[in-house]
Amino acid sequence: MVERERTGAALAGGGVALFVVMLLVSAALAPSLGTAVGDSGVKTLVGSQGGGAGLHEDGSVYLLNGTETVWKEGSAESYFDVTRLDNGSVMAGFMQSGYEQCGPYESPCVHTGYRIIEPEPEPRIVSEFSFPVRTRSNSEVHDVEKLPSGEFLMTDMDAERVFTVRNGEVTWQWNASSFYEAPPDPTRTDWLHINDVDRIGDGRYLVSVRNAHQLLVVERGEEKYDAEVVEVINKDPTPNEGPRRGDTDVLEKQHNPQWLGDGAVLVADSENDRVVELHRNDETDEWEIAWVLTEADDQGFAWPRDADRLENGNTLITDSLGKRVVEVNESGATIWRAQTPLVPYEAERLPEGETVGAQRYETGDVDVESAEVPVLSLLLRAAKSSYPLPVWLSEIHVLLTLVSFGLVLTGTGTVAGSRLSRRLR
Repeated sequence: MVERERTGAALAGGGVALFVVMLLVSAALAPSLGTAVGDSGVKTLVGSQGGGAGLHEDGSVYLLNGTETVWKEGSAESYFDVTRLDNGSVMAGFMQSGYEQCGPYESPCVHTGYRIIEPEPEPRIVSEFSFPVRTRSNSEVHDVEKLPSGEFLMTDMDAERVFTVRNGEVTWQWNASSFYEAPPDPTRTDWLHINDVDRIGDGRYLVSVRNAHQLLVVERGEEKYDAEVVEVINKDPTPNEGPRRGDTDVLEKQHNPQWLGDGAVLVADSENDRVVELHRNDETDEWEIAWVLTEADDQGFAWPRDADRLENGNTLITDSLGKRVVEVNESGATIWRAQTPLVPYEAERLPEGETVGAQRYETGDVDVESAEVPVLSLLLRAAKSSYPLPVWLSEIHVLLTLVSFGLVLTGTGTVAGSRLSRRLR
């Protein structure tokens, strides 16, 4: 019995030691995430989704000068896409609970939409357009863009639509149910999760349909509900088998694509933890990966959700669960970087912002295999998206943690079982 208890104690102690050593060694070897060599005076506008369970706490919009925060507005539970307008104000998608005007829902309720922020002399909200939604989970307006017409172009993942408003009135709308097979009520499920829309031409919009792993080019008609899907990026490889879905080896639950020009698009391929540039093959009319990046500063990307090709030819990447914004060149070398306190959703380099049309990268040999480990990657992403864990945690840490806990549970169980047996004798 004594020998059995010693074995159990050794197993439990070994589990604790393994966990402690893993944390100490990993923290000591973690890459430095300070400012890289380069222009420390660059200005970057950041929309932060925040932190906490479900990333619904402490959202903010802030301006970085180099890596220093110039101003910050944090009155929403979550902020998303951010854009600086021509007059210097900032427009941002947001989500906030506690509203009394709730339409068909019980009060208080959640509202989502966009806010206009005046950053000087102190940041303040000067106007807002919002509407009630059933829940604050997967129902937000993630993107808004002001059109030359004065309308505001928006996504709506609650009702799964893209629409425009002027003076608070809907002036045009495209419903995803006109192209995808819809559930009875899209507001009761995270069906498509439409998370981005960009004007890429006169009446032509690039739409990111996250859960279908596809990008659509939607052409607007003259009437309020007149619209046509004219191009699908990442077509369904098995169109006769179930709902319309793209090839997850090309894109999986992507965010914030940038139209580089006809036949080229840059995308944060979020679920594959990488950034890709897709080119249209003129011979096959298929979109293929031309450039891919999976890490910066020897740290793999963790759920990147924005990538912008800058005027200088570099790429600005918002690495959400890596809690950083990095600028890299075509070879992947880091030119600038900034650590963020919570989870960023999107970033724009000022004064240019996200442009329509930008430099393409040359097609080369790329590794398109995902480095994810099934189940472990899912557990890691879920934990990082809900709690302020260290950015360097990887799948191997999840595995070692499970092994450590297994040893501790086995050891303590062995000791307890042995002592109980002695008492019963």
